[in-house]
Amino acid sequence: MNCVCLEDDICELEIDEQIIEKLKQNNIYIVDELWELKENDLKKFGINMSEINHVRIKLQLQSLDLNKKVYKKN
Repeated sequence: MNCVCLEDDICELEIDEQIIEKLKQNNIYIVDELWELKENDLKKFGINMSEINHVRIKLQLQSLDLNKKVYKKN
């Protein structure tokens, strides 16, 4: 996985296609829009906990997390 910028399309995170479709149905197209969301927001979009964990892992690989959390890169 390459380094992803907040302005990049969510597809760049290599999230499963089913999740991408659910996000796009709810007008989430770029990483910055996804990064701002909370777990409850994703649940409202019909994304289950397993899928939320998948999204969280893909964000964490970029030193990001839901609810605008940022982690230090080593």
